[in-house]
Amino acid sequence: MVAGGAGRRGGAVRGTKKQDAGFTLVELMIVMAIIGVLAVVAIPNFISSIKQAREAVLKEDLHVLRAAIDSYTMDKQKAPQSLDDLIQDGYLKSIPEDPMTRAKDTWVTDTSDSMHSLDQTDPGIDNIHSGSQEIGSDGQAYSLW
Repeated sequence: MVAGGAGRRGGAVRGTKKQDAGFTLVELMIVMAIIGVLAVVAIPNFISSIKQAREAVLKEDLHVLRAAIDSYTMDKQKAPQSLDDLIQDGYLKSIPEDPMTRAKDTWVTDTSDSMHSLDQTDPGIDNIHSGSQEIGSDGQAYSLW
């Protein structure tokens, strides 16, 4: 004899009542309302965090590109004529993708005729900006950063 289950086999199923068969419409509506509220709260935060991450990447890319332009200018005594000059002379491995436009060829370069040092012989690129006209979280267009 088996204690607590005399005469029953281990896999016996008890009968189910009709009311225990599934979820009611009210229960499903409550769950859907909760999911909807969570989505309304979470989606704007998610979008905002993506924008902040892309802005952080843009700031870092601009810093690296500007440092490479300055280093090239100081080392060669002339400003680079194109961004490809930075790659060919080993200042950059590749041109980064503009995180706002998602393209490598949309960077906007500022070319100046002025010299930044007394030893500089040729003018060229002296600054770089994003090609995006979107407005950043600071209220300025990314092209002005």
